[in-house]
Amino acid sequence: VLPRRWVVERSFAWLLRSRRLVRDYERRTDTSETVVLWSMTMLMSRRLAAQRRQRPAPARAA
Repeated sequence: VLPRRWVVERSFAWLLRSRRLVRDYERRTDTSETVVLWSMTMLMSRRLAAQRRQRPAPARAA
């Protein structure tokens, strides 16, 4: 189990891979929050799609 601090720092590193989050361009906090949610949604959907591609095909019954 990772210490809580490392989990938070790793999550921030994943978020900063989004170009728009590297700098604070937004003036409104609700816009910033939306960009963070969008970034995490994209990250999670890519990971789920990658897992689905790696899963072996089920064996067919003869």
